[in-house]
Amino acid sequence: MQRVTLTIDDELADEIDQFMKLRGYQNRSEAIRDLTRAGLLQVNEESGARGDCVGALIYVYDHHVRELAKRLADTHHDHHDLSIATMHAHLDHETCLEVALLRGRVADVRHLAAHITAERGVRHGRLVLVPTEVSSETHAHGTGRAHKHTHARVREAG
Repeated sequence: MQRVTLTIDDELADEIDQFMKLRGYQNRSEAIRDLTRAGLLQVNEESGARGDCVGALIYVYDHHVRELAKRLADTHHDHHDLSIATMHAHLDHETCLEVALLRGRVADVRHLAAHITAERGVRHGRLVLVPTEVSSETHAHGTGRAHKHTHARVREAG
């Protein structure tokens, strides 16, 4: 681990201290490391990071919009290679929230998320990406025989 010295103004230091209290950090170093990782991840996402990822697409929609729920379900079925799972919750009489877990190439996941959130009746959507490295391995689990499958390992930010 390297020691880095930085100079920040008092207002920013106060904001970091409040962030630490809210999140339960023991010291500024831990808080600044996590904030730096999050910032680097965001920059990578915004700059068109390439490679593989896992992601969570959170969206809210009006289930009274004609056939929207069916179109959304069909979209997930049509992209079964990217869509791992969805969780559905009813927020009120006409509003639903879904969380879709996605996995694949960053560009493909972004494209699918953009398609879903652009549907008429989807009121809000946000995609969170976590970069991964995918490898294909052959090995056995427990007492079973060896078989080949993929693993997605999270890449560290930066």
